[in-house]
Amino acid sequence: MKKRKLKYLLAGGIVVAALAGMIYSGVQESMVYFYTPSELVQKKDAVQGKSLRVGGMVVERSIRWDPQTLLLTFQLTDGQGTVFVRHKGTAPDLFKEGAGAVVEGTWTPEGFFRSSNIMAKHSEEYKPPAHPETLESKKELFKSILKEGKP
Repeated sequence: MKKRKLKYLLAGGIVVAALAGMIYSGVQESMVYFYTPSELVQKKDAVQGKSLRVGGMVVERSIRWDPQTLLLTFQLTDGQGTVFVRHKGTAPDLFKEGAGAVVEGTWTPEGFFRSSNIMAKHSEEYKPPAHPETLESKKELFKSILKEGKP
């Protein structure tokens, strides 16, 4: 009876260890680290070839777009360091100079960041669209319609 119980405990331990090992290796492979441009410049040899994200502001007048090859190049900065980025494909609509962006990809031995995905940041402040018509002029229009009795 004790031998049988010991066998079940040993088999259960092996299964649990195998599952834990598979979960750990899966998490390590899919993990993506976030760096600022200055951190990436400091650690560029340690992160070479690893999947990572870099976030910063797009440097003014640094965007170059070749529509024939779909090659987009630009620079990201955090005010202290600057990273040269190459992206194959189109950029999101909110992507522009002076705006925030997070790029996902790998650091190459040639000294640039090869991006596979660009995520453009947008302002968290809501600003209503500027129209020549104001709310007051619309109120006056509605009042005149109501007085005339027209729908």
